[in-house]
Amino acid sequence: MHAMTAPEDAAPGIATRLPIRPLFTGIVFLGSFLLFLIQPLFARAVLPVLGGSPSVWNTAMLFYQATLLLGYGYAHVLQRFPFRVQAITHVGVLAVAALTLPIGIASLGGADTGNAAAFWLLQLLAMSIGPVFFAVSAQAPLMQAWFARSPDPAAASPYFLYSASNAGSLLGLLAYPFVLEPFTGLPFQQNFWSVGYLALLGLVALGGVMVVKSGVRAPATAPDTVSERGARPVTWGRRLHWVLLAAVPSGLMLSTTTHITTDIMAMPLLWVLPLAAYLISFILVFSARGALATRLAIAISPAALMFSALGMLAVGQATTFYGLASLLTLLVVATALHGTLAADRPPAGKLTEFYLWMSAGGVVGGLFPALIAPQLFDWVYEHPILLLAAALLIPMPPLRKWIGDLWKGKGLASRALRILTPVVTLILGWWLGASFNIVDPTLLQTLGLLALVGLGILAIGRPIMFTWTLAMLMLALGGWQQIDISTIEKARQRSFFGVYTIQNSKSTQTRRLLHGTTLHGAQSLDPAKSRMPLTYYAPESGVGLAMRTAPSLFGANARIGVVGLGTGSLSCYATPSENWTIFEIDPLMVELATDPAVFSFISQCKPDVRIVLGDARLKLAEEPASRFDILAVDAFSSDAIPLHLLTKEAFETYRRTLSPNGVLLVHVSNRFMDLRPVVAALARDIGMTARMRTYVPSDADKMESYNPSIWIALTRDDAAMTRFTEATADSADWLPVPARDDVPAWTDEFASVLPVLKIFGFEQ
Repeated sequence: MHAMTAPEDAAPGIATRLPIRPLFTGIVFLGSFLLFLIQPLFARAVLPVLGGSPSVWNTAMLFYQATLLLGYGYAHVLQRFPFRVQAITHVGVLAVAALTLPIGIASLGGADTGNAAAFWLLQLLAMSIGPVFFAVSAQAPLMQAWFARSPDPAAASPYFLYSASNAGSLLGLLAYPFVLEPFTGLPFQQNFWSVGYLALLGLVALGGVMVVKSGVRAPATAPDTVSERGARPVTWGRRLHWVLLAAVPSGLMLSTTTHITTDIMAMPLLWVLPLAAYLISFILVFSARGALATRLAIAISPAALMFSALGMLAVGQATTFYGLASLLTLLVVATALHGTLAADRPPAGKLTEFYLWMSAGGVVGGLFPALIAPQLFDWVYEHPILLLAAALLIPMPPLRKWIGDLWKGKGLASRALRILTPVVTLILGWWLGASFNIVDPTLLQTLGLLALVGLGILAIGRPIMFTWTLAMLMLALGGWQQIDISTIEKARQRSFFGVYTIQNSKSTQTRRLLHGTTLHGAQSLDPAKSRMPLTYYAPESGVGLAMRTAPSLFGANARIGVVGLGTGSLSCYATPSENWTIFEIDPLMVELATDPAVFSFISQCKPDVRIVLGDARLKLAEEPASRFDILAVDAFSSDAIPLHLLTKEAFETYRRTLSPNGVLLVHVSNRFMDLRPVVAALARDIGMTARMRTYVPSDADKMESYNPSIWIALTRDDAAMTRFTEATADSADWLPVPARDDVPAWTDEFASVLPVLKIFGFEQ
């Protein structure tokens, strides 16, 4: 640490060596740690209300960005007042916000899961954590501004504190899924955060006192040595450039979240990874070697962007790898754009204004994928659009000087290059989009793809031309197919809970419903077979056996409950006299399953079925005790498991609704998580007997579009289980559910998916 000399106007008797720099580094670090710890913490707490949709996280991120903008605006306005007024005001704001501790979910009535779900969640966030989040969000720019008025030798360039801020943010973000969530419950987490907040309040007060005692100075007006361009006037054009440079990485961070959680897995652990990459980019560019990191990112960005374009054609297991590789693209692109932004930062005197416009860009970027895109698009088109925007903004130099000179030249070759490149790339993009086969490409197709990539490489350094070529590459490698699907009425629709695609398979003669890449059900296009439940609901599957034996077990008027509508396949096991109730959270799913022109299971088999719209756990709590003879919970085959439906409290609700001999069926087939030990632990803790049936279709069954499945049956006691398994005439195949000592029963206060994750998430 450098020695510091007291300023001439310092109060007599004040020590000449004051630990201001480590104190302010600690304040900024702690504040940002708390700011980003509360984000996954509160998202985890709100899961029982809105489930595990990536839109929940994206909407929450929009709230955080908007509140951050308000906090930065408050910090900027506060700079107009004398320092003592600033210190007293900010400590007062922190103290008033502390009255809302400990953090928790505000009472806001039942969750709105329709078109207004995003706005309902924004209101819930504002009422629950709005005051403390606002107070803490202001501290990063405000503490840097306060430090700039201290006598520390580094005060003229306090931007290094922004790296400390982002390091704290990254640690807080990663500490939750890897440290706090696996080993502590929500009450401890909430109290831990509250203690940290009170510590921050005390440190901010101490920092204000130390700056006053050491002598308040005017902030520097000259640019720091890293940013020589900072001396330029802060014009509206420059401010707009700041906004754009901040908006694209912010939007890309959210679109990457949607992209990887739609095509891979929607879970909080993956939600934090794009945000972590986003924060790392800030740490890199505001560090001492920020200029080097920026140059490297700019040099790599063309390859990263073109690799992302190639990934649009990924299928099957390759989707997982390309999806995760998009995190690397985000890191490279965000570093390039944030580095360009950091290089243009103004002197310390304009610090809070700079952060204000940067935060405004974050909000603008977040609005597009979180609120606007889901209303405009039926697919995640926002992701390639933001990649193209990044290509326009990154200041890429040409690979070689002679290439740049060739584009600018006046000769015949230069003119032909400028005229023919957009035409040739358009023709190649259209032709490859209509004919390219990733499994067995022809030699001509391969050469055409290589030509398109080559023209893209040649266009590096020409922002508009490179962006155009990149767009043609995206269209060639899957973009045209996505657009074709969008032109077909009802072929794909989008809601707050995800993207649903309806596909007609010629090879299997079925119509399939996909959520991202997860199969949610299928129906035969052969009218003679259109009543057959397919996929996970085969007659010999666990649920198929249970539904077929329901009349013999519970009589002709058996009462059946189903959590998760899907295509409505299970309704075709119903008899006319049975009483069926299906619980579904997504209104769009209800629309698809009840439209005979889309899926006709319900209209053909059980048109009088009672469909309850809303969160199943909340709605089941409203049902009378012993309401169902069979309750099938089919909400976990999707990648985005609603974790709040798999806790001890949820299973106690299920048990309450079962008749004395009733059967609870839980579908645990999942590409990414082994949920069997979780259900085993839950059964043990609430005193239920559990047995499992693993169904593997024969080759003949596969021809009928039957899929492997794992269903777990739970009853109140062994006698009820014996009665159930013997009724299926297949009791030998109902096996004990494997338990694990390291997988305790999940509760609303404690649940960690880390022990049950499957590496790379391939099928069992």
